Amino acid sequence: MDGDALTVAVIGATGLVGQEIVELLEERRFPMGALRFLGSLKTAGKVFGEHGHRETVTLLAPQSFEDVDLAFFAAGPTVAGQYAPLAATAGAAVIDTSSRFRLDDRVALVVPEVNAAEI
Repeated sequence: MDGDALTVAVIGATGLVGQEIVELLEERRFPMGALRFLGSLKTAGKVFGEHGHRETVTLLAPQSFEDVDLAFFAAGPTVAGQYAPLAATAGAAVIDTSSRFRLDDRVALVVPEVNAAEI
């Protein structure tokens, strides 16, 4: 794997927001060495993805974030509240699209058109 390539996890990849994240990563040729799709019992085992990244959705679990550099959460506030801290503790940079952390002073709220410098 290329030294600059990242291991990226998308939690909720089969939903509309997750699909858009995957599409943008591919479209913008994000430097991914590996792309993991993590999901619920309902989606685990499904083959998902387009273009060059067709992967099987793996069941989301506490140990899912080993060796993940960047985790996108597109699975709602309950899932984010339970698993985003685990991903961060494992060393991943976490981007959550839900409302779970919006009032948490310890978590940066980034609105690119307003405070992109926070990224």
